[in-house]
Order: sequence, then C-alpha cells, then structure tokens
Amino acid sequence: MQCVILAGGLATRMRPATETIPKALLSVAGKPFADHQLRWLASDGVTDVVFAIGHLGGLIRDFVGDGAAWGLRVRYTDEGDRLRGTAGALRLAYDAELLENAFAVLYGDSFLSVDVGVAFAEFRRARRDVLMTVFRNDGACSNARLEGGSVVYDKTAADPAAVGMRYIDYGLSIIDRDAILPAVPPEAVMDLADLYRRLSLEGRVAGLEVTERFYEIGSPEGLAELEHRLAGPGGVS
Repeated sequence: MQCVILAGGLATRMRPATETIPKALLSVAGKPFADHQLRWLASDGVTDVVFAIGHLGGLIRDFVGDGAAWGLRVRYTDEGDRLRGTAGALRLAYDAELLENAFAVLYGDSFLSVDVGVAFAEFRRARRDVLMTVFRNDGACSNARLEGGSVVYDKTAADPAAVGMRYIDYGLSIIDRDAILPAVPPEAVMDLADLYRRLSLEGRVAGLEVTERFYEIGSPEGLAELEHRLAGPGGVS
C-alpha cells in the first residue's frame, strides 16, 4: 500500500515555530510529528510513502531519509517556493511517475485511528474514483453528507446543517490515480477541497465512516491535544 503525505504548506497558524521548522517536524510527545505518522502507517501495512514537500522541505528529507528507519520506502516531490495546493502537489507526483494505481492521501498534520488497510478494502468494494473517510461531528465545521455510502463534500456551505452536512473529512482518502489526476492541469495551483467537491457532486466519491476522533497539529490547541493523547499510557512506543 502507498500513501502520499501532503507536507508542503506554510503552517502559518503555528508560527513562529514553523518559520524555522516544517510542521511535520514539530515535537509531539518528545518526537518529531513525522515519526508518529510513519510509525502508524508502517504498523497498518503501508510500505511506500511519497512526501509532497515544499516549505522547509529539505529538513523533512534530512530527517526521514529513505524511510528505512520505519521499514518504509520513502520518496519525495518538492514544490520549492511555488506551492501548488494539495491537488497540484498530487499532480506533481503523478508527473514524476511516483504514484501507484490506487494510493492513499494523508494530510501532513493529521494523526488518525483509521485502519489504512480497511480503507483500501472499502475503496475496492465501492468501485468509485475516490474513497473519503468521514467522521460525524454535527458541528459548524461539518463539510460532508454521507448517504448510502456516497459522500457529498462542500467546505463552502454557509449553514452545513441546513444542507444535511453532519460529517467532516477525516483526513485520509484513497484515490484512483488514472481516473482523477489527468484532470488536474499540469502546473496548476489547485486544492483537493475543490476537486473533491466537484467529484462528489458527480457521484464519484464513496464514504467510509470512522467513529474515533482524529487529531491534528495545525493549531496550538490541536497540538496540545495530541501531545496529551500520545503522552498517555500506551501512547508512544
């Protein structure tokens, strides 16, 4: 199984720390965050990782290397100073011929409880172009509606509840490479949120509900919550 980790952003909410260190290397429970992500992916049977880097990406490359420390093969795409957005970063990996026919996508600040192998199995069963994991939160930040195994996704809804959106994108998706990425223009600056919205309206996105909350380090509050989670009993090996 292959997973692309999107780790190229500027992480402005975590400044000033991320002015000199990429978000993926912020310390959580005494270890760089990337270490926690890679340990989790390897434990779930992922064997191949593509890091999509940009801002201070050389530091990620220096720390992770070829991935052998985690029993993984790790390769890189580097946006440099010209960030292309999350969909644009995937197109860069596609053009570099680094992607398998079906691959997972993970945000570089997410620590999840979903079993990656289960997500791949559901992707194959659903026979859609994308599988999105979703979590029911019934909140103002909900951005997804799950109906009969299909997802309608829209981050722009002014009143999510009014349009039946009671779920949020959990942070891991499985993508059919050849069905999706040729439609992303080369050199495009494009976010996955916009791509997912269009695909979901076309009925091309299946959903997998996850019942255990996710953690993220995109904000100081989120980092503190994950620190507490990983520093607890059984949290860090």
